[in-house]
Amino acid sequence: MTPKIEILQEKRLVGMHQEMSLATNKTGQLWSNFMPRRHEITHIHTSDLISLQIYPPTYFAQFSPWNSFEKWACMEVKSSAPIPPGMDSIILPSGLYAVFDYQGLSSDPQIFQYIFNSWLPSSGYELDHRPHFEVLGEKYQNNNPNSEEEIWIPVKM
Repeated sequence: MTPKIEILQEKRLVGMHQEMSLATNKTGQLWSNFMPRRHEITHIHTSDLISLQIYPPTYFAQFSPWNSFEKWACMEVKSSAPIPPGMDSIILPSGLYAVFDYQGLSSDPQIFQYIFNSWLPSSGYELDHRPHFEVLGEKYQNNNPNSEEEIWIPVKM
């Protein structure tokens, strides 16, 4: 699987976030809280949902399933969009990304094992310290093996 290399322009996102680890995964809870309230977000740029992760600088160097990170359930909005009560805003900085078109279960770790253990070491790129995210567009179907999403991995030369 060969990714597209794209330069992402800065984006503003609005949604909910929660601290978690892979061992104490609260993704389902986060999305259960967000989905009934997503209609409160106005001035959206697209209807795509974004699942975003912010990892500490040493997360991958000293990997453990107990390492905590911040996970967001959010949507891209225009810069002037108000923030609904109980939600927050985050700026996704511009930068270079490897974009993988993925079809399969989002709970299957094999795609990330491939990206970090096979593709990245032989790609000529290094992992950059910016948010990682998945774009859950029209073809995304939760818990369906035919689901499609884009996986965006921050990279640098």
